[in-house]
Amino acid sequence: MAESTPTVTRQEPDESTEIAQPRSSRKGIVVVIVAVLVVVAAGLWWRSTFFEDTDDAQINGHLIQISPRIAGQVIKVEVEENQFVKAGQEIAELDPRDLQVAVENAEAALASAEANAAAAQVSVPITTVNAGTTLSAANADVTAAEAAISQARQQLEAARARVAQAEANNTKAQSDLARYKPLVAKDVISKQMFDAAVAAAEAAQASLADARASQQAAADAVRVALEREKQAQAQYKFAQTGPQQVAAQSARAKQALAQVKQAQAQLDQAKLNLSYTRIIAPVDGIVTRKSVEMNQNVSVGQNLMTLVSLQDLWVTANFKETQLRHMKAGQHVRIHVDATGRDYDGRITQIGGATGSMLSLFPPENATGNYVKVVQRVPVRIDFTDLKDEDATHLLRPGLSVEPRVRVK
Repeated sequence: MAESTPTVTRQEPDESTEIAQPRSSRKGIVVVIVAVLVVVAAGLWWRSTFFEDTDDAQINGHLIQISPRIAGQVIKVEVEENQFVKAGQEIAELDPRDLQVAVENAEAALASAEANAAAAQVSVPITTVNAGTTLSAANADVTAAEAAISQARQQLEAARARVAQAEANNTKAQSDLARYKPLVAKDVISKQMFDAAVAAAEAAQASLADARASQQAAADAVRVALEREKQAQAQYKFAQTGPQQVAAQSARAKQALAQVKQAQAQLDQAKLNLSYTRIIAPVDGIVTRKSVEMNQNVSVGQNLMTLVSLQDLWVTANFKETQLRHMKAGQHVRIHVDATGRDYDGRITQIGGATGSMLSLFPPENATGNYVKVVQRVPVRIDFTDLKDEDATHLLRPGLSVEPRVRVK
């Protein structure tokens, strides 16, 4: 019996089903695309409305130029290029020997000034006592001189009286002698009487000479007394300047004290100059542009190296002027650092007072008539709020590019 071949029946596909499936999948794709676009648009709207950002920003910091405050020869260099140093760490040292000699000289000058001041201070009360004593003695000398003048004048008057008396006695004696001469010649009187008259005349004449000499001595005594009075008056006038002498001595004492202060200031300056031989790092930072070497002679203000401070860093972001409408100090900022890939928190500290173009070396001049409006950028300072002091060795460096994003609403 021959085998029968099975009959395969092929079912034709439903055309309505084939059409429905592609339409359904295309619709889903469109819905997904629309949803994505809506989400992206919403995100862009949210970001443009509540945030402002820019990629024209960099980290700024303090670049401290290290230079000596005195001239000298370098005897020690303690740092190398790109070395991290701590605040107070010694960087270099200058030869201190000349300045040590200056300190010793200033110390000696101070000791001398202090000794002079002590002596001047002691002289003030001594001068005061001496001035009072001298004035009293001078006053007494004037009184004594006046009394001596009075006494000398009285003695002069007495001498004059004695002269007058002696003149009278001499006149009488000479007259008696003249009368006795013819009488003795005629033997009217005895030779003895005549000799007595001669002796009396000679005695009267000697008494007159003695009286006149006493008168001259009394006159000289008056002149001497007058000279002594003048001298006593001069000494009294000089003694009356005692207060001025005390004031002058007090002024000299004050001058001596001022010289002590001056010597002390010179000593302090010498010690300061000696301390300047040690060049110290003022802050934590990294040494760069080092140009100092051993045995090099340096002058005041000569740049030895640059110290890049890592403690006080901030961001300078140049926002467009159209982005500043809702921006103000104190707003929170999220800072993305390109070099590290890390985000930091910050806040706006201040908005610049002028645009970057106005602060450039050659500001634009728009008076030529061919003005083209260009959107200007304004520097905005942003300070880090999560950069701690102990992060002194962090990787942030001045000049690194950052992207700040400011929450303006």
